[in-house]
Amino acid sequence: MDTLRADCSNCFGLCCVALPFAASADFATDKAAGTPCANLRTDFRCGIHDRLRDVGYQGCTVYDCFGAGQQVSQITYGGTDWRTAPDTAAEMFAVFPVVRQLHELLRYLDEALALPAAAGLRPGLRALRASVGELTGLAPAALLELDVAARRAEVNTLLLRTSDVVRAEVRRKKKDRRGADLMGARLRGADLRGVSLRGACLIAADLTGADLRLTDLIGADLRDARLAGADLTGAFFLTQPQLNAARGDGATLIPDGLTRPAHWS
Repeated sequence: MDTLRADCSNCFGLCCVALPFAASADFATDKAAGTPCANLRTDFRCGIHDRLRDVGYQGCTVYDCFGAGQQVSQITYGGTDWRTAPDTAAEMFAVFPVVRQLHELLRYLDEALALPAAAGLRPGLRALRASVGELTGLAPAALLELDVAARRAEVNTLLLRTSDVVRAEVRRKKKDRRGADLMGARLRGADLRGVSLRGACLIAADLTGADLRLTDLIGADLRDARLAGADLTGAFFLTQPQLNAARGDGATLIPDGLTRPAHWS
């Protein structure tokens, strides 16, 4: 899955140029799409990377391109950057979010393939993984014509089946809280084993000491969610950006393959 991890050293700073942001709690200033961030250096590296949170760019610390940056920079455009070939800039910036979505789908499919409980679904998962993987190698014009929403829907159908199979290991009556509005919810010490929290809003929720084992967290909004002492062992479809947006501590148990955020106390 290394190709699905961001490698900024092989990217042309695409997330720092292609994407817009607005002055808010996440960003210190406004920036229009297609305009380089004022902190982007000539070598395409961030000039404030080691102090993003300290100077008001928390939003940058919770973003992940899932390796789309280096894919577009080095494969799609063959290592020719948008400064050297400015005529490709607009197209490159439009292609980047398309490939980013495809890489995100690949990341979820790879995780689903690695889940022992989903062994019976692996033939379908492998076929879909191969199909989506081929799309990432298309030429820019073809990438821009893709119906990404249709691909997401196709992948989501199989990921839902995967979730049902995995969570079936935990026998309980109420397991579906998809899309639930749990902003600021008091869930300290809650037993959420095997619950689907797909797309749930958990902004600033208190999940201190909660049991989130075998919980489906795909798309859950964990911004400022308190995860101190929580057990996320075996939680699946959880990404690094989601963890980075939350507030945990040294006692928080996280799934294998993810990294404890540096800002957690």
